Amino acid sequence: MHRHPHILNAASNLLGICFVLIGTLKFTNSNAQSLADEAAWAAACLFLLSIAASYLAIRNDDANRWQNIVADIAFFLGILSLAVAMMMTAIVL
Repeated sequence: MHRHPHILNAASNLLGICFVLIGTLKFTNSNAQSLADEAAWAAACLFLLSIAASYLAIRNDDANRWQNIVADIAFFLGILSLAVAMMMTAIVL
């Protein structure tokens, strides 16, 4: 099953959402009031790891199964971290 192109596209889009969230918290000066920006940065790092693993899986034609596993796990954890950051932001703003 070739899931990595879909993970690559979705993780790229969600990485942009993380940066919008971080910028919004910085712009409203709310980043010091909660841990929402730290959770968004964690999500951004996880999405970046997912993007890198997906790209490597595409380049290697699924030669290494571990790249797909890393991409899946990092993507899922990134979604969880982004959800936590969004909930924290909703409470702060």
